[in-house]
Amino acid sequence: MSAARKTVTVTQIGSPTGRRADQRATLIGLGLNKMNRTRELEDTPSVRGMITKVKHLVRVVGEA
Repeated sequence: MSAARKTVTVTQIGSPTGRRADQRATLIGLGLNKMNRTRELEDTPSVRGMITKVKHLVRVVGEA
């Protein structure tokens, strides 16, 4: 019996153009590199930290 893992759905709403290189790298690390792209990610402290770093460029769509 595997426990259900919590996930968070993140959508990119801002362009990384003109942003710092580390913010662009964070978006790529999240699997977001084009506008309006959505990814469902495991809800871990490291993913939450990455989302916080680029919170002005992403929207948390859903948490399950």
